[in-house]
Amino acid sequence: MKPQFEKIEPEFGSSFKLVHHTEPDSCWVYWHYHPEYEIVYIPRGNGKRHIGHHVSSYEDGELVFLGPNLPHLNFGHGVVGEFEEIVVQLREDFLGKDFLQQPELAAVRRLFDRAHQGMSFYGETKQRVGQQVASLVKLPPFERMLALLTIFQQLAVSTEYQILNAESISLDLNGREQDRINRIYGFVEANYAQSIDIQDVASLANMTIPAFCRYFKKMTLMTFTDFVNEFRITQARKLLTGERSISDVCYDSGFNNLSHFNKVFKQRTGQTPGMYRRALTV
Repeated sequence: MKPQFEKIEPEFGSSFKLVHHTEPDSCWVYWHYHPEYEIVYIPRGNGKRHIGHHVSSYEDGELVFLGPNLPHLNFGHGVVGEFEEIVVQLREDFLGKDFLQQPELAAVRRLFDRAHQGMSFYGETKQRVGQQVASLVKLPPFERMLALLTIFQQLAVSTEYQILNAESISLDLNGREQDRINRIYGFVEANYAQSIDIQDVASLANMTIPAFCRYFKKMTLMTFTDFVNEFRITQARKLLTGERSISDVCYDSGFNNLSHFNKVFKQRTGQTPGMYRRALTV
């Protein structure tokens, strides 16, 4: 299983990203990595935990803190039935370049260091801090930031944790490569609904087409065509929750052939678009 690079943008007016999922497959990237730190809280339920070389199961919810570029599987992948997940994603310098160098944050700095191997919290820490993570979604921006700092401090002083990835592996992208990948992703996001000429994308990356294809496969572990199809199917799944016809969804999400759309959709989701829409109403 090859990890995909996930591009993460903070919310407008915020220095970090906060996401509240209520469906297991609400995020389209599964085995993936990103340069942000990540807190994941699942209030209840059982599922699979796959972080780096570590594979195990979690029960009665989960609270983990992961470091940057640490490959991991979505915690809702394969879960059937009721599901809820709160995710916080942030850069190490989300409050400034020297944020973690402040003397008051010495314990938090050590926490961030440990997170490079993945940490799972249990016991009273999981219950208490997990509830605080869940409460972030209801707080205004300033109070949310203060609450997040309190969460980090409580995780930093807790002894109720397990290191998940003793044989630590990570995938590092330097600033130049991150910028180039982000420009490519931004181009796809802005143009997915129309035909995308790979020459335009290669030019954006200042490469020839063959060099770009090799580069993109090396950096994301998927072909550019597969990435565009994956992105378009994600948009199609969103559109299928509305009232557009399947034919309209096909063209609005960037496919120019209904038969090809049906084929790719089934390859990616295991269902035809019609089956997927009917399942939403059950």
